[in-house]
Amino acid sequence: MTTFTPLHALLGGLLIGMAATLLLWLNGRIAGVTGMLVGLLVQPSASQAWRLLFLLGLVAGTAAYSLWGEATPVRQGFPVPLLVLGGLLTGYGTAQANGCTSGHGVCGLARFSVRSLVATATFLAVALCTTWLVRHVGGIAA
Repeated sequence: MTTFTPLHALLGGLLIGMAATLLLWLNGRIAGVTGMLVGLLVQPSASQAWRLLFLLGLVAGTAAYSLWGEATPVRQGFPVPLLVLGGLLTGYGTAQANGCTSGHGVCGLARFSVRSLVATATFLAVALCTTWLVRHVGGIAA
């Protein structure tokens, strides 16, 4: 990535941490995006508003950044079928791990969850292997 700036990374990390902390303190809920989406679409309950607002905030924040900052192009140079396969495999892995990187990596590790430590280490190992395979075996450059 040639447009990396430490300031943007720091600001993004602070915002994610603040959102996760405030959701836990004010609502007693873990900021796992997959759990929110499942709770909103698959397992409806009486407390839908906070899930919807949190997820809309993610979309609105991304839209605001695209208008305010530099819009990050969608993975140019990657075959669309490979991107779709990656998305489907990510969804499958999320279901198998009972959570996603935001739930395990941000919130679970902050709570010293051993399960989240194992899940996050697995996410990282699979991501490293996949990157190596795509770049060096598949010949697709970043």
